[in-house]
Amino acid sequence: MAACADKAPQSAVIETEIPERPAGQEDMVGFAAEPIDTVRVGFIGLGMRGPDAVERFTYIPGTKVVALCDIDSSRVEDTQKILDKRGMPRAAAYYGSEDAWKKLVERDDLNLVYIVTDWKNHAPMGLYSMENGKHVAIEVPAATSLDEIWALVNTSEKTRKHCMMLENCVYDFFELNTLNMAQQGLFGEILHTEGSYIHNLKEFWGEYWNNWRLDFNKEHRGDVYPTHGLGPACQLLDIHRGDKINTLVAMDTKAVTGPELVKEATGSAPESFANGDHTMTMMRTENGKTIHIQHDVMNPRPYSRMYQLTGTKGFANKYPREGYAFQPEQMDSTIIPDHENLNMHRWISDEQQEALTKKYTHPIIKEIGEMAQDVGGHGGMDFIMDYRLVYCLRNGLPLDMDVYDLAEWSAMAPLSAISIENGSAPVAFPDFTRGAWNKIKGYRHAYMPSAK
Repeated sequence: MAACADKAPQSAVIETEIPERPAGQEDMVGFAAEPIDTVRVGFIGLGMRGPDAVERFTYIPGTKVVALCDIDSSRVEDTQKILDKRGMPRAAAYYGSEDAWKKLVERDDLNLVYIVTDWKNHAPMGLYSMENGKHVAIEVPAATSLDEIWALVNTSEKTRKHCMMLENCVYDFFELNTLNMAQQGLFGEILHTEGSYIHNLKEFWGEYWNNWRLDFNKEHRGDVYPTHGLGPACQLLDIHRGDKINTLVAMDTKAVTGPELVKEATGSAPESFANGDHTMTMMRTENGKTIHIQHDVMNPRPYSRMYQLTGTKGFANKYPREGYAFQPEQMDSTIIPDHENLNMHRWISDEQQEALTKKYTHPIIKEIGEMAQDVGGHGGMDFIMDYRLVYCLRNGLPLDMDVYDLAEWSAMAPLSAISIENGSAPVAFPDFTRGAWNKIKGYRHAYMPSAK
């Protein structure tokens, strides 16, 4: 009977609550705070990621590392030695208790708190930091539940403080250059994007303090770490800048490797293990675009973030091969050599890609790409992330990623779990901007006028 109907019936979509914006609050779309002459930063969490972040900040003009915190005093001391080596004064030290970080946040000489702890502490620390008058930058994912996400959104709006997630993959050189090409129309209209976090963590599980990351996978289902793939995909599609994600559908495999890892670590098999070894999520936007995201940290696959776009005039792909394909009419001899031999069915040549990349090198890479590679951090993208955060704070500009990006990219985790646990049913994506997603047309990085 459905086949005879004028329109096929729509499957039921699961919706989550969208709380009303508290009275007196306004959205943070395009928000720019007052310029900060010197970004005075305190770091919470000095394990796998924190010390490298501290070192990167020592290379960024207009910053001062004011305070360091970790529950382990030896980690604080080891990080102090980074400042010693760089010829900079030691920072105030906080350690020894699970609440030591609060004393750091309560200092009156900080204007940025940089949070690099286990996932469960991200949101509480971010909330407390904004409530104490600080801008906040939080490692990924910034929150693990919808309640936490809405709390971060509401608190950012209430306090008028930036709340940015430290998503470094949007600053990868290939991603930035491809974004620049997309913004200049080389791919035509972008219809589909892909991303993932496929990274066998076998060598790293034991490095996570108190085994927190494996425990999180044991306790939570869904794509628990979606932002490395979703962030670049959303920027290509102008999410929150003229488009928004409407629905998602997710599914996963059974858990096989996860329980084996718990048995190896503890000596006994767990009674249950929530997260499947491999998770897939499909999303559709208001403007009829689609996104495909995958997650697998359990099994022996080569590292991949999948980064891929399909447009009406061209195609881009990063893993396992960086390359582009275009309709011939998209190029001419002023852009790449031998343009008449372009073919939609194969990659452009290495020579053509080198010429294309040279012409469309992103302005940020032109400005600091060489320095970023020298300082390091995943090939330089970590340094670019920190540099851009400081640049925007010092110049009173909107950040490259706002609290709604944080919310959207983090929310895929709990929303995908809802879909999977309901037989892969479609789930509505909340509008975290509460109606402001279409105020800005097109994603762009902010610059001072003289730097355009």
